[in-house]
Amino acid sequence: MRKKTIRDIDPRGKRVLLRVDYNVLVEDGQVVDDMRVRESLPTIRALRAAGACIVICSHRGRPRGGVDETLRNAPVGAHLTQLLGVPVRMADDCVGPDVERMTLALQPGDILLLENVRFHPEEEANDDAFAQQLARLADIYVNDAFGTAHRAHASTHAIAKYLPAVAGLLLEREVDYLSRVSDHPERPFAIVLGGAKVSDKIGILEHLAEYADLICIGGAIANTFLKARGIDVADSLVDSDGLAAARYIMAAAEHRGGPDIVLPSDVVAAFGEAGPGHVRTVSVAQVPVNWRILDIGLGTVQNFAAALQPMRTVVWNGPMGLFEREPFDRGSLAVARILAELQATTVVGGGETVAALRRAGVADRISHVSTGGGASLAMLQGKPLPAVEVLLDA
Repeated sequence: MRKKTIRDIDPRGKRVLLRVDYNVLVEDGQVVDDMRVRESLPTIRALRAAGACIVICSHRGRPRGGVDETLRNAPVGAHLTQLLGVPVRMADDCVGPDVERMTLALQPGDILLLENVRFHPEEEANDDAFAQQLARLADIYVNDAFGTAHRAHASTHAIAKYLPAVAGLLLEREVDYLSRVSDHPERPFAIVLGGAKVSDKIGILEHLAEYADLICIGGAIANTFLKARGIDVADSLVDSDGLAAARYIMAAAEHRGGPDIVLPSDVVAAFGEAGPGHVRTVSVAQVPVNWRILDIGLGTVQNFAAALQPMRTVVWNGPMGLFEREPFDRGSLAVARILAELQATTVVGGGETVAALRRAGVADRISHVSTGGGASLAMLQGKPLPAVEVLLDA
């Protein structure tokens, strides 16, 4: 990573505005999945050890530029206090005179968590005046919010005009890992793609397919590829706008002699509300009329396992089926276990994909679990990340 990081600054006695991604699920006032909070701890601890006064900035959800009581940062602040074992103060807003006074009162090692930055419409508008208000809270800016790095918002982009801007340890690790995988993967190199729309993943396929050795495709994306091959997928979800792209990708792979594209051979299909007797595993060539494909079958899982076995680098993004409903989560859980057993560098990104790892109990056996779905997708497509581009060059 050719950007400056917190290792290149001396924050002792200075106020550091630390942008993190605490866009986490909260239920009954409790943080449900704290992966993103935990991943920010190394940077926070390093800044505290260096004597910084830390002002943490984050968004939660999509409040549409107004206050949403269900999206306040207070539950996250309480959870962060527990994880760090030190008090985290809460501000009632993220800008303004009162917040500025709170930041000026901070002592080295103190932590202040600002209120949801997206309560202000200027945040997503990348507004310069709003960025200047944020900049008045600190002497140095540190971005550790990889999950939002693909967006140009005031707290991730415009603010770099007004403060010295460097990367946190999480952002550095994410960019380094994904750059290495995207640009110089150890071979053989495989991509496992799932999810609903070909259009969401077409950039990855076009960027990586030219030098990938293997592509395993599941989820609703596979339905589109199957239909592009002339297979009747009955009432299954198909991205009609992606059919031409699917045909092109398969034709280009055949013309170049690679990569190998492995599509489902059998699927779990359902009818109606998928009640008893209305779910069955069938060949892709025998999906009953009016039924829908909702997961990959055991035969497909075995085919994926055999194809992935010799790989040295594997990237997985997107679930293999309707992951949020049983029994259509089995394909995703099986793929998670396959990756955990590989003697390879494995990189997984995307919310549901990471959830599959956790439910399968194998997240700690994956080389790199990305905190950013959209940001990791952008990097795997070879796109620059606006929030990274504006940081100081090393």
